[in-house]
Amino acid sequence: MNVTTTFTNEKGYTPVHDRSEGATVLLVEDTEDNRQMMGRLLEMSGFRVVEATNGREAVEAAAREKPEIILMDLSLPFIDGLAATRRIRDLPGLKKVPIVAVSAHDTADFHHEALAAGCDAYITKPIDFSELEEMMRRMISKAD
Repeated sequence: MNVTTTFTNEKGYTPVHDRSEGATVLLVEDTEDNRQMMGRLLEMSGFRVVEATNGREAVEAAAREKPEIILMDLSLPFIDGLAATRRIRDLPGLKKVPIVAVSAHDTADFHHEALAAGCDAYITKPIDFSELEEMMRRMISKAD
């Protein structure tokens, strides 16, 4: 798995209080099989999962649910993941919520566009769930 992130990867970092336990994750994925598999894995790891199937739903769900972290597929119907990320960043209280871009595209251009749109990290499919979970917990613990 390729991960680009603005967070420091500190070996052995363990937060005093794991703020990610029970944290709400907004999972934005238009492919039903991917969404169901990721949602189940996230729930089994102790996260509360809210799902969106397109960019419009993602913006509405983010405004309504105020998640602690967002997993944003970039190839979405109606509003793509980059545009949805920009809109979410403009919502009150969501400027600092970590947003992880999820894409099958692994080029420098896609990474740059995602980070420029407001994503904090970029991962490529297929996803190594244990690495994703570790990154998510670290990002949630560091978020203000």
